[in-house]
Amino acid sequence: MRTEIRIAGFGGQGVVLAGRLLGEAAILAGKRAVQTQSYGPESRGGAARSEVVVSDQDIDYPKVIKADILVALSQPAFVKYRAAVKEGGKIIVDADLVEADDAEISSVPFAKTADSLGKRMVANSVMLGYLVASTGVIPTESMEVTIREKVPEHTIELNLKAFRRGLGLSGKEVDCEPR
Repeated sequence: MRTEIRIAGFGGQGVVLAGRLLGEAAILAGKRAVQTQSYGPESRGGAARSEVVVSDQDIDYPKVIKADILVALSQPAFVKYRAAVKEGGKIIVDADLVEADDAEISSVPFAKTADSLGKRMVANSVMLGYLVASTGVIPTESMEVTIREKVPEHTIELNLKAFRRGLGLSGKEVDCEPR
């Protein structure tokens, strides 16, 4: 099964890193994955997009055609990509940064949750926790291992804590214990 995921927002929100981590975790879980990215010339504040295709079979086209899952971390990203989601697809937005008027949209406080941990920069890890728990696209254990291996060493524990907070925001029972 092919799952197309688009994560979009502003540069500086960790959009590209989140996509890379998601792709790496999918591969660790035994799936095939490809990640592409796009961002403006600004290092912070410009548009940023990461696309991840996860599949149980070979991936013949690496781009998202119609997203199964859209994560919008800014209002412009939501406006731009909302219509490019498959019928029945899942839209997830940051409740603090995106005004969404549809009850079917999951509006989750990623930035506020990260702020409560003392670092807004881990909002992407909060988002990954929610994304993994609410969609089941990859196992939580694969994402945890990937975070441990791929984020800067001095941020591992904070990112894991943020990821676990995101898992909790899903409201689903998740078997993911701190190690």
